Amino acid sequence: MRARPTTAARSRLAAGAALLLAGTLGLGGCAGTDSQGKDRAGRASSPSPTSPVSSSPTTSPRATAAPSASANRTPVGSATDPAVLGPGRDLLDWSPVPGSVKDTVTRGGGATLSVDEAGSRARLEAKGASVTITATSRQQVSDALLDGSWAVVVLRDRQEVQPASTTVVDLRTGKRFTIDGSSAVPTVNGGTWALGAGHLLHATTDRGAYCVASVDLASRAAERDWCAPPRQGFNAARITPAGDTLLTFDGGRPVACRTPVRLTNTGASPIPGVAPCKAWESLALDDGAVWSVIPNEHKIDESHVFAHTGASWLDLGPATAGTLTWCGNAAYFVRDPQRDGAAAALMRWRPADGLDVVYESPGGQAFLSAPRCGGDTMTVTAFAQSGDEQVSAPLT
Repeated sequence: MRARPTTAARSRLAAGAALLLAGTLGLGGCAGTDSQGKDRAGRASSPSPTSPVSSSPTTSPRATAAPSASANRTPVGSATDPAVLGPGRDLLDWSPVPGSVKDTVTRGGGATLSVDEAGSRARLEAKGASVTITATSRQQVSDALLDGSWAVVVLRDRQEVQPASTTVVDLRTGKRFTIDGSSAVPTVNGGTWALGAGHLLHATTDRGAYCVASVDLASRAAERDWCAPPRQGFNAARITPAGDTLLTFDGGRPVACRTPVRLTNTGASPIPGVAPCKAWESLALDDGAVWSVIPNEHKIDESHVFAHTGASWLDLGPATAGTLTWCGNAAYFVRDPQRDGAAAALMRWRPADGLDVVYESPGGQAFLSAPRCGGDTMTVTAFAQSGDEQVSAPLT
């Protein structure tokens, strides 16, 4: 059993580990809820023969010797029998983040974005200046995103009635603008948020449909990219240089069926090779995708990561659900201790270089937050028996 050293640590990660979207909810529940960028979907039903995606293993298919880190340059594995990729070790140059470990900090592009433990305010420091965004008594900071060029702070309504109010800051000029319920493409109460590649994704509505909006941050132009069919929803938005992905879910009873999709010019296309109804999150690649599934619906915080690149199908191993993140040129995810006394680890997978451990928690039982990408810098928080720490490292 992983350590949970403090009540504060548990509460900060509870939203990331809890089940926030259930198929028994009506359309009003399709918006979901994010907390510091950690998305969650409803529980999966059994694989359906009418699912639009094909079947693949949901657990590690075998315990054979792993291919070398560069094995994915030559096609290996298949959709039904992915090659197990064992990790190497390439620890990044981690350094402590100044200040309290109770604050949630993201660093990158010379900027630091901090959210206090209560979610009552966010503080942005960049180019020697600082900006503080303070929530009202009925608001809370739900997301604080940084990509090296832009900072985004989302304030949600604690009573889950009013649309979110979002402040966007251009780190190069310091100029700010707001996206909220009065915008041309308005925000909604709750919903998923993602920042990257010069644009922002957020949930919106259109004549009763639940939709995803894309905002070009330089021009401030916004449009609705795709709308979910009736009685369906989405969350877990992710942005990579190769494209945008969502996790869609239906209103099935007693639980929802989850399907990861890639947004295209003509709509949303299911990512191939994913076990029907069991996905949790995904990342787009130029020639494939990375995704996670939930092998056991009774252990919703435990996921398993797979990748498809070119003609190769890879099993990247166990992960903590909700932690799959793209940063720089790689996919990152957290792996809980796999045996008593082992460290929690931050894993990195790069298509050209393979899988590596890039961070390990301090001594004693521990667990990690989802990694926070700042564009050129990664930050992670470890909650351990030997003491909590918050560290960041430049990406190379």
